[in-house]
Amino acid sequence: MQIAKVRGTVVSTQKDPSLRGVKLLLLQLLDEEGRVLPEYEVAADSVGAGVDEWVLVSRGSVVRQILGNEQRPVDAAVVAIIDTVNVENRLIYSKKDQYR
Repeated sequence: MQIAKVRGTVVSTQKDPSLRGVKLLLLQLLDEEGRVLPEYEVAADSVGAGVDEWVLVSRGSVVRQILGNEQRPVDAAVVAIIDTVNVENRLIYSKKDQYR
């Protein structure tokens, strides 16, 4: 899994029928200090994440083990919305501090 920040949504009117109703998010990957990396990923959202939230993204064939994704051509999925990140007893991110 990797930490990422939701940057936006991806809308497609023509897609595989199994992707109908699936929310697609544009994610920017983050390093262990919360700095943005120059890497982006499109992922299926299974948890209802929104723009600017920090999330955990899972990639690869394991994504098809998520209920409902077994037959979808998906190789990245948002599997959690992050509340806090601590590294060596330092608070790197707190969701509640983002929205004050």
